[in-house]
Amino acid sequence: MSFLSYSYELLNRLGNKRYACFRLRKPHLSHSFGVIKPSFFRSERTSHEYKFMKSYHGGVSVQRILVVEDDLDIANVLRMDLTDAGYGVDHADSAMNGLIRAREDHPDLILLDLGLPDFDGGDVVQRLRKNSAVPIIVLTARDTVDEKVRLLGLGADDYLIKPFHPDELLARVKVQLRQRTSESLSMGDLTLDPQKRLVTYKAEELRLSPKEFDILALLIRQPGRVYSRHEIGQEIWQGRLPEGSNVVDVHMANLRAKLRDLDGYGLLRTVRGVGYALRG
Repeated sequence: MSFLSYSYELLNRLGNKRYACFRLRKPHLSHSFGVIKPSFFRSERTSHEYKFMKSYHGGVSVQRILVVEDDLDIANVLRMDLTDAGYGVDHADSAMNGLIRAREDHPDLILLDLGLPDFDGGDVVQRLRKNSAVPIIVLTARDTVDEKVRLLGLGADDYLIKPFHPDELLARVKVQLRQRTSESLSMGDLTLDPQKRLVTYKAEELRLSPKEFDILALLIRQPGRVYSRHEIGQEIWQGRLPEGSNVVDVHMANLRAKLRDLDGYGLLRTVRGVGYALRG
């Protein structure tokens, strides 16, 4: 199944040194070079360190992509290409692990292989679409019209036929992420425009702080879904809030008060001991 190969000879030789150079070989491309840290792989980091690394770099929030691919050679090359392009990358090696990571990590986009060991990638698309609008790009070797129609009908946003050029993959990723961030989000009389950073309720503008806007944008993408304080802290503050902080609660109280001022009673739901949600 693998159509890419690579080598890490210097990585092994340098051991604990901070950087190791590698030569990435792609049969359908000319040779290319890059730099990778030995701590790049998840197994060498705690979950918190890994999430911080991939979500926050240089003070800028990074868009995160979940790669669901059982072939580790392909997964690692995809990870390198996406990381070089500035994305945070997570990996799942099975359909079930992919569904778990999608639920826990809330990626901005999913790259999904169809030929997974436990069940078909098409089933993953169906399950994701029950409670998520995350963009899904399917990676498949099945190049038939019927298969493409089936995938799009199940809820996939795009597909790529293997083997593909990394530049085409990155171009399609950018298109999906751009569409997601530019589309207005609505729930009843509540509307949020990500590009204009504008929120209206019953046609009246709701003036929010940057963090209040980001929290509302998170909640409105999945109305009814309960987000824990920890999840909101991870998404909005990239996990940088100290343990025991009440910052999330303060922002939620402010957001609730502003919604109430526009007669948005009951829009924001508190689930005691769990977290917050918008009433779907």
